[in-house]
Parts: sequence; structure tokens; C-alpha cells
Amino acid sequence: MAIDFETANPKWTSICSVGIVTVENGVITDEYHALIRPPGNEYNWYNTRIHGITEEDTEDAPDFGDIYPEIKKRLYGKRIVAHNESFDRNALKKTMDEYGLDYSDLNISDRWECTVKIYRKKGFRAAGLQNCCNVLGIELDHHNALSDARACAILYCRA
Repeated sequence: MAIDFETANPKWTSICSVGIVTVENGVITDEYHALIRPPGNEYNWYNTRIHGITEEDTEDAPDFGDIYPEIKKRLYGKRIVAHNESFDRNALKKTMDEYGLDYSDLNISDRWECTVKIYRKKGFRAAGLQNCCNVLGIELDHHNALSDARACAILYCRA
């Protein structure tokens, strides 16, 4: 199970997009993407410049509490992988806390698999998602949460 979050501003709890890719026996079997209205629908120019998501894109989107049942359904009890796991894990944990949701209800590890660490161990000096995908010929629309999660899933399967 690969996951990627994009945030609207520097706050961990400002998730504005999620991509989740389910892998079974090395094959992608499900993909989920949602735009999420962050608290106050507040964006900063830097984050918008990175992912292209704006206030207008999420003004009518559901908030994290509304999306959470879909996230839980996909993550519950699974092994989770993210390209920079500490970012995505902290965004999820802190946002769940903000919404009064208990992380332990997901029945997942406190540490996830991390493809950055995996590819550094494989000798990639630059182990960012874009570089790993360029080297390995994996299609990527970087900072689109679903594309990032899909690329991470493929990287993990190839490792």
C-alpha cells in the first residue's frame, strides 16, 4: 500500500490531496485519489507552486474527516510505504489527531517502509522521487498525489 499526501501550507495538518495505491502480489489492484479542503482552505504560494493545487480547487472539496473512512478502508492493517515516509506518516498522524481520530485504529505500524531509504541503500546518491523515476524509467507527474503514490508503489515492488 503506497500513500502520498500534498499539503496546502507548512502545517502538517493542511493536507489538500491524497493518493493511495493498493498492490497485491506485485500488481496494482486499486488506486484512490481525493482533493481535501484543508482547515480554513488556507494555502501559501510556495506549496501551490509545488503541486498546483489552489483554494479554488478545494473550496467545495470534503474535509479530512469526510475522507477519512476511505483512507481507513484502504490502510487498515496493511504495510504502508511512502517515498519520504516521515513526512506522510506525520501528516497523517497529526491530521488524525487534529480531527480527534486515533491512529491506532488503523492497525498499522508506527514506522512505514520508505523508498527514499531503500534507494539510498541501493546506491542512489540522489534518491528523490523524480530522480529515482528518471533513472528507472517510471512515469511521474511529480507532486500529483496519485502519481507520486503510484511511482512509490512501483519503486517498492522493483526494490
